[in-house]
Amino acid sequence: MAKKRYWLFIGWVAVIIVGLLSRKYPFLLPAFLGKYPGDALWAMMVYLACSFIRPAAATGRLAASALAISYLDELSQLYQAPWINTIRATTAGHLVLGSAFSWYDMLAYTIGIVLVAVVMERVKGIEPSS
Repeated sequence: MAKKRYWLFIGWVAVIIVGLLSRKYPFLLPAFLGKYPGDALWAMMVYLACSFIRPAAATGRLAASALAISYLDELSQLYQAPWINTIRATTAGHLVLGSAFSWYDMLAYTIGIVLVAVVMERVKGIEPSS
């Protein structure tokens, strides 16, 4: 289990780095994708965090948990009180909480989680048996 968590952590860090780079250098991606690759990567990071916490959980359960967290985060953006907007105005707050609700963000989250869940299922199939 420790070895699996190690690789999940490495994947989590890699996804964060790629996600941050996708926002810093958006010109490296097709313009029509806009900011949505970053949103998909954010949701992938949530999936990997859920998997790190519960490494033995079924893929479907992890995907459902990651979708719930991602959707709740997006829905929280409908709440625009001054105190939370102060947090959202910081770099970390904006990266974690976002700023404005969008159905397209929810679609990007769904795509990101489906992609990472498929990859994780494929990786399970090639893991050496212990």
